[in-house]
Amino acid sequence: MTETQLYLISPLDVGGTFPQRLERALEAGKGLVTAFQFRVKGVESHEAAALAEPLQAICAEHDVAFIVNDSVSLAKRLKADGVHLGQDDGSPRDAREELGREAQIGVTCHASRHMAMEAGEAGADYVAFGAFYPSTTKDKGPDAEVPDLETLQWWTSIFEIPCVAIGGITPENCKPLIEAGADFLAVSGAVWNGDEVAAIEAFAKAMRS
Repeated sequence: MTETQLYLISPLDVGGTFPQRLERALEAGKGLVTAFQFRVKGVESHEAAALAEPLQAICAEHDVAFIVNDSVSLAKRLKADGVHLGQDDGSPRDAREELGREAQIGVTCHASRHMAMEAGEAGADYVAFGAFYPSTTKDKGPDAEVPDLETLQWWTSIFEIPCVAIGGITPENCKPLIEAGADFLAVSGAVWNGDEVAAIEAFAKAMRS
């Protein structure tokens, strides 16, 4: 079994000093952080591209995949490493046609095994299950289904496609997800709501112990 990696998701505000924070987080997470998702809402594409540029350069420098959330057109414009699709953002097949064979395409599958299998069949490179814990980043209704650890175990025992666990993950609660077979832990608030270096180090300790 491969070691679980960290997949960082940006806060909604990526201006100001955020590029420096990302740089520090990636320095601290060498070998642990393998992907970064650029996630901004309600920003027109020209502005989004301008915000993304320095962050994309930092990711490239650290050999971290730069993934755009929701927007295939923005991913194409930036020549990003990939795109992460919600259930309403179109199919992985169409995204693949737009972005080419090399693009990493991920799909949000919530708690649904069926959605995950469909995503895999449509050519997704990874599937994301969540939110496992209460989260301010992961949009979901109050009665959204919470996936269980068995979903991760089931997925990893049957499929080769990597799975990502998302939603409220912290250094304190990540261990069961790793043991259940998550290939990646997608984290946002646990890193950016405090000292990003200390948070990455705490994750490294929890994940590698």
